[in-house]
Amino acid sequence: MSGNGAVQRPRLEDVAARVGLSTASVSLVLRGVPGPSERTRQRVLKAAADLGYRPDRTASALASRRSRLLGVMVDVHSPFHAELVEHLYTAAEEVGYDLVLSTQTRTRDENTAIETLLAFRCEALILLGPVAPAAALAELARRAPVVSLGRRITGTSLDVVRSADDDGVGQVVDHLVGLGHRAIAYVDGGKGVIATDRRRGYRDAMRRHGLDAQIRILRGDLTEEAGDRVGRHLLDSGELPTAVVTFNDRSAIGMLTALRGAGVNVPGDVSVVGYDDDTLSRLACFDLTTVSQEAEEQARQAALAVVERLDQGRTEPREIVLAPSLVVRGTTAPPR
Repeated sequence: MSGNGAVQRPRLEDVAARVGLSTASVSLVLRGVPGPSERTRQRVLKAAADLGYRPDRTASALASRRSRLLGVMVDVHSPFHAELVEHLYTAAEEVGYDLVLSTQTRTRDENTAIETLLAFRCEALILLGPVAPAAALAELARRAPVVSLGRRITGTSLDVVRSADDDGVGQVVDHLVGLGHRAIAYVDGGKGVIATDRRRGYRDAMRRHGLDAQIRILRGDLTEEAGDRVGRHLLDSGELPTAVVTFNDRSAIGMLTALRGAGVNVPGDVSVVGYDDDTLSRLACFDLTTVSQEAEEQARQAALAVVERLDQGRTEPREIVLAPSLVVRGTTAPPR
């Protein structure tokens, strides 16, 4: 038993209780991490002073050691990103690390997601399909090792793990031409590097097959809504192609919804192909022909790249390009 005169040292929990915040929020303020408002910061500092709180030196020493956390930026709307994250957890655990996730949403941009990961003392960052300029990502790589997963980035100190997007779309066009299609349209994915590579793959493959005059690129984006919108536009135009290739599986599912909703038979009247081979594409109700990016292997390579940086002293950037593979299911058939 302790003596009656013993005075218990104020703890972080005591400061948190005084201001009605979580210990995590209080810790952020006391460590000077950006995020909490100025009002919150002043309340926490005043409570700490009133209680006579001083950080425990042993705890501080522990806190200064390696976190063994890898920060992962993910698009909360993407089924493919969700699958990558599942594989990343396994790959990270196998090499002795854990993950912290930070999402980008319609109201939370990429920079905010990344800064949150750094605030949690992540030792390295794995960014899924980042859209920031290469110069901004290169600057970020000066603060922590960065792996770009999915997006081609050249001339920087970043590591890149991706599949060959142009080749993947080329395989799709080859497949459709092999079935007898010539009127093959492409639903674009926007302005990003990944979209640029896939669009180029479509153009190059069409030209390779002598179908220059049939090249038809329709403006889209990454969402189901875009696929549905483009599908309705095609129906209204009265100029349905015999096959449609889309930027990703989400867009393809929107396209299927529009076409089937209008009574168009897929693949009897129009063949539809996606890209990513995400979990939805495998459902029997979609049974979507698509392209696999080898998500499990991408995750494994990303984890290995991080370990080489953090534990083995590698400083030279690496680019790992995996070969995508066509997955033929029930949404493609010869044209009528």
